[in-house]
Amino acid sequence: MTVNSPEKTTTSTAETTRHIVQEFLTARLAGDEDRMVELFADKVDWLLAENPAARWIRPRSTGAECAAQARELAEYTVPEDSKATLDAFLVDGTDAVLTGHLSGTVRATGKSFQGPFALRLTVEDGRITRHHLYEHSLSIAEACTPTP
Repeated sequence: MTVNSPEKTTTSTAETTRHIVQEFLTARLAGDEDRMVELFADKVDWLLAENPAARWIRPRSTGAECAAQARELAEYTVPEDSKATLDAFLVDGTDAVLTGHLSGTVRATGKSFQGPFALRLTVEDGRITRHHLYEHSLSIAEACTPTP
């Protein structure tokens, strides 16, 4: 009889989490909405502070809605100007936290935004069940507001 030690189970869980998050990042960068739908759970704990000035920032709860956020972001911003750098990718069991900086340009105003971000993802049963994004929402709101 083989008994898994708690360390081995935790490592295996962390490895699965890291793999799924890497798959998500690859799909996100490629704009592969179908793959993102597969990676998100049917119901997702989505948190991104609502920003009335930014139409792509709104409540979401299904895997399809969450995956569509990348497409909607591309509709309202200039894709060639979008940049994200990753400073840290930390995994602890089912949770992953990514930190970095992002920037972009709002298509309607031509204004740019930038700032730090932190993304917390939870992976359960091989799918993303939590997506909490913390970003510089003031910079985004200002970029979405037309100059008088």
